[in-house]
Amino acid sequence: MRHFDFSPLYRSTVGFDRLFTMLDSLGQPESAQAYPPYNIERTGESSYRITMAVAGFDQNEIEIEAHRNQLTIKGTKIADETDAEKEFLYRGIASRAFERRFHLADHVEVAGASLKNGLLHIDLKREIPEELKPRKINVTAVASNVAQSIDAKTVDTKAIDSK
Repeated sequence: MRHFDFSPLYRSTVGFDRLFTMLDSLGQPESAQAYPPYNIERTGESSYRITMAVAGFDQNEIEIEAHRNQLTIKGTKIADETDAEKEFLYRGIASRAFERRFHLADHVEVAGASLKNGLLHIDLKREIPEELKPRKINVTAVASNVAQSIDAKTVDTKAIDSK
């Protein structure tokens, strides 16, 4: 894989260092992490959903944390006494702990999470704050009124000086 040098961009941009770090880390393999499998889908103009296959995990064994544009999903299987007594000939359903991290764009927040039929659904929504949305500024003709009031004051001053 190619390696890109972002140092010229660091010299001419401000505030994009997190983006360049993320682009640089995309080229590095994530230690072949494939468990649990997941899908990311767009469900609307500004909404998304992460669906993760977590068969065998209960809702109290899954922890979801969103912090500073990063979503972390952890699953820790609570040891069951009946599993220790069982003798498995083949164990295809994984019960190992996992941790998945997703980088979220600015203003993307977790709207909710649900667990149904072994699938964990995490709904995300992008909500841009009102102060960051573009707004229309009305132009008013204040400059001409200011000029007229200045002329009126000048006339009054001349009238006072002549007396």
